[in-house]
Amino acid sequence: MPPYRMNEPSVAPFVVIPVLLAMALTWAAFIAWRRAGASESSARRATVTTGAATAAWMALTWFAAASGVLGKWEATPPPFALLVLGVIVVSVTLSFGPLGTRIAQEIPLWVLIAVQGFRVPLEIAMHALVARGIMPVQMSYSGRNLDIVSGATGVIVAALLRAGIGGRWLAAVWNVLGLALLINVVTVAIVSTPRIRYFGDDRVVTFVTYVPFVWLPAVMVLAALAGHLVIFRALARRQRV
Repeated sequence: MPPYRMNEPSVAPFVVIPVLLAMALTWAAFIAWRRAGASESSARRATVTTGAATAAWMALTWFAAASGVLGKWEATPPPFALLVLGVIVVSVTLSFGPLGTRIAQEIPLWVLIAVQGFRVPLEIAMHALVARGIMPVQMSYSGRNLDIVSGATGVIVAALLRAGIGGRWLAAVWNVLGLALLINVVTVAIVSTPRIRYFGDDRVVTFVTYVPFVWLPAVMVLAALAGHLVIFRALARRQRV
């Protein structure tokens, strides 16, 4: 890894965006509980619980990267594989648990989609990492990562839904597309790890085992995946209604 500083324009987004996403989730918990008719004290408890659990997960993954544990690729299974599994488990648990249920029921659909706009500044930052020699090109939109399309179109779709244009079918089509593009970039990342090296020895993905880049899979991929799952739940609920 080449040397880098946390305050670099290409590095800082990997701290700022995850923190903003954590704040958004905590805010969503409070709003969802209040809109569901819960008392203010109950909503505050849900908010504190959500905030504490989110902070604990972010601290745990940060420590795992800072300690060098995630960089032990020779281990079987590699610790990074356990992180990927953890991201999936947390995403599903969040989406189908009480918090995900309340958010799907109470937060407007256009808001759920608009949040996915965070993928635009993220992809711009990832592209800058290629020029810094931190990230291989296949992980950017100059390579095989088209996830910036999800973020850009998400903002447009959210605006259309807010204006009453498109409806469920537009949201559903966008959600399927966004999930497919997310799966694509995650697959590219996995086959680029040192244990597989699909794109060659000079294009190996290891930067995600360092801070603050560990929050790319641990927070931002998690937020994107959980977001898509919650949107599917919201769409299913609206169909039943």
